[in-house]
Amino acid sequence: MDLSSASQNRRQRRSQVLLAASLELSGGSVAVRMRNLSAEGALVEGDGLPVEGSSVVFRRQDLCVAAKVVWVREQRAGLSFDEPLTPEIVLRHIPTPRARVLPEFKRPGISGQMTEAERLSAAEWMWRSGQDPAVK
Repeated sequence: MDLSSASQNRRQRRSQVLLAASLELSGGSVAVRMRNLSAEGALVEGDGLPVEGSSVVFRRQDLCVAAKVVWVREQRAGLSFDEPLTPEIVLRHIPTPRARVLPEFKRPGISGQMTEAERLSAAEWMWRSGQDPAVK
C-alpha cells in the first residue's frame, strides 16, 4: 500500500517529487530520496532510516528544518515538520514539470527513385482516393 497517496487524511496538498535530501540525527546523516513535500511534512525513502518518534533535521539544498519521524514502513518514512513551511519555500523545492511532447505521427517519405511501375501505382492510388497526382 502506498501511504503517500492516501489523501483522505491529509491537511495539506502534497507535491510528488523524487529529489535527493538527507536526515541528520545525533551526529550522523542518512541520505534519503524525498518522494513528496508539503508545508507540514515530507515522505522520504532510503536505507537505515531512524525509528518512529526520532527528532531529525531534514535537509534539501538550502532548506533545513527540524522534524519528527511520525511513521516508518520498510524503506519509507513520514516526517512532520516542527514549523510549517511557507508556500514559497515549498514551491522552491518542487521542480517545474517538463513540457509534454506529443508524438507526431507522419507517414515515412519516399526515398530514392521510383520505378515507372511504382509511379503508375501511386498515381492510380491517388486518383482512387480523390487526390490529383499532378498537384504537389
